[in-house]
Amino acid sequence: MKQFNEYNENELKKVIGDDRVMLFFTATWCSDCRFIKPRMPEIEKENSNYKWIEVDRDANMDIARELRVMGIPSFVAFDNGEEIGRLVNKDRKTKEEVEAFIDTLPK
Repeated sequence: MKQFNEYNENELKKVIGDDRVMLFFTATWCSDCRFIKPRMPEIEKENSNYKWIEVDRDANMDIARELRVMGIPSFVAFDNGEEIGRLVNKDRKTKEEVEAFIDTLPK
C-alpha cells in the first residue's frame, strides 16, 4: 500500500481521477486502526482492482475535511475521480466488514 506522503496533494487528486482507488484513513495513535492494519495486505490482495493508498488523517487534515473523514479507520473508494462508496465512522472494523463494504461497490 502506498503512503499518501509518497504523493503531494495534486498528485493524489490525479491518481484518484485516473484510476480505481481506495483511500484508507488511519493514524498512529488509533488502536482500531492498528487492529485492522495486519489484515490489510490480505484485503488488498483480494481486491487488487483498487490502487490502495494509506492516508494519515492527522497529517492530512485538509484532505480529511474535504472528504468529511473524521472517524478512523475509514475507507473511501473512487473510480476515475468519482466517489463510489465510503465506510466512514469511528468504529473498529473487521476484515469481514471491510470486505462486505467492498462487495457493495459497483464493479
